[in-house]
Amino acid sequence: MIAVPLALLAAVCNALASVLQRYAARAAPESEAFRLTLMLDLIRRPAWLLGILCLIGGFIFQATALGFGGLALVQPLLVVELPVTMIIAARLFGIDLGGRSWLAVIALTAGLAVFLIAAAPSNADRTPGLFGWISSAVVTAGLIVAAVTVGVASGGNLRGVMLGFATGLGFAYTAVLMKNTIDVLEGDPPAVLRSWSLYVMIATGLCSVFLLQNALQRSTLVAVQPALTVTDPVASTGYGVALFGEDIRTGPWAVPELVGVGLILLGSVLLSRSEAIRAHHVTRAGRTRESRRTRR
Repeated sequence: MIAVPLALLAAVCNALASVLQRYAARAAPESEAFRLTLMLDLIRRPAWLLGILCLIGGFIFQATALGFGGLALVQPLLVVELPVTMIIAARLFGIDLGGRSWLAVIALTAGLAVFLIAAAPSNADRTPGLFGWISSAVVTAGLIVAAVTVGVASGGNLRGVMLGFATGLGFAYTAVLMKNTIDVLEGDPPAVLRSWSLYVMIATGLCSVFLLQNALQRSTLVAVQPALTVTDPVASTGYGVALFGEDIRTGPWAVPELVGVGLILLGSVLLSRSEAIRAHHVTRAGRTRESRRTRR
């Protein structure tokens, strides 16, 4: 199925985008957090601009994949973004990934394969009604606001996890709107310019990108990325089933599906606790603080 390689290409593009944007955002002053000045600062950094190009590439691959498959198929494949992100980050930042990190990559890959084989997600033609759109938007917005509030008030890894969770929800709902826009485009191409979902999708996507920059600027990649990468496909699968009537197998198949989800969560936890990546972050933070003291 062509949706699978397209979704995997989207995951690789998103992974490149996360690493490049983190590389640029870590040098931005903390005083710019949740201000438009942060975006004005980042837009002058070549690494960030290259990251945005990768993000746009991921968006295009994802949109095309959603044209061939449902949310419940395409979005779980984006979990591949997490191990790819860590591998690229290790290369770029000179990190020697240890056995725990590779075990995490294997667990994530195996978990994804088990879940997709067991769930066998199928596309559907149902279009959400007004109540579905309003209720899903209100719930999503409420969860994002709550997560950002907790994240801003917190410190350390919890801040990164909560901001990553909020960003993942934002990208998941962007995918929901993207799916609806693609359906309109396939049915009546000229009508897409009159479709409300196109413009709400653009606004939601831009807000999600803004959240991502703040998450990457204010926390470590290993705190943000697992929360973001796992939240996005899990929430998107739920949206696909609840809003579009997409089907996943239930009954006895629920057991291997839960095993797959468990392996994905295990891999995420192992990656977030990677001593090699944590040690690199601590060393980097120490050098940054020393550099600031020297400039003063």
